[in-house]
Amino acid sequence: MQANSLNSRFQQIKSNKIFEIFVISIIVFSALVVGAKTYDIPPAVEQAVVVLDWLITVIFVIEITIRFLAEDRKSRFFRSPWNLFDTLIVLISIIPIENGELAVIGRLVRIFRVLRMVSIVPELRVLIVSLMKALPQLGYVMLLMFIIYYIYAAIGSTFFEEINPQLWSDVAVSMLTLFRVMTFEDWTDVMYETMTVYSLSWIYFLSFIFFTAFAFLNMVIGIVVSVMEKEHQALAIANGEDGSSELAAIRQELSELKALIKAQRGDLS
Repeated sequence: MQANSLNSRFQQIKSNKIFEIFVISIIVFSALVVGAKTYDIPPAVEQAVVVLDWLITVIFVIEITIRFLAEDRKSRFFRSPWNLFDTLIVLISIIPIENGELAVIGRLVRIFRVLRMVSIVPELRVLIVSLMKALPQLGYVMLLMFIIYYIYAAIGSTFFEEINPQLWSDVAVSMLTLFRVMTFEDWTDVMYETMTVYSLSWIYFLSFIFFTAFAFLNMVIGIVVSVMEKEHQALAIANGEDGSSELAAIRQELSELKALIKAQRGDLS
């Protein structure tokens, strides 16, 4: 009974909105602490930053422990990839690797603590899961985009190499130039330079922009939005199932109450 009581208390703490906001605030504060280390600060302030960093690590250890103890089945806690990620980040943060070559790893781990925001906020988890599920479909779009890139780069290297070797010397350099065109970074300068020799080269650039910046990017956005809609629908269905079970329980209680009232009326009559 005492174990169940402690478990219920930890569950109340875990589901408390104030606790969630507090953890999010600590994550944001830890990001600020990591950012402060990148500046030239006085030794006293640097020592204070180190103390704050360890205090944040202790708070994260306590938070992970509360979440673990709040789980009814402890083995189920580690089945969640988010819990595994949070636990791994916190455990590595405990290891004192501030000196030597491993200090870089320690700093990187403290930077990645900001990613714990994803595991805390459910909406961010939906975005990440949607993106991961969209990757197989996005792979085919990226493959087709690479084919278009390669064709246009080969054409550009063939016709424009003599105009500007720095931009069109080979296929690889041409692909970098085309990426500049796709991002609209001074792409008109590149186009006007080629138009001095090939007056119709604007067709080459405009058609490439249409395929990449408009068609393919819209396809990527469409795939991600479609997967996100499916994820939200699945979440809504799950909530609907929970709601229907609660409604069924309420109806069962009402029917039992009606039966009890009828029985009492029968006894009175």
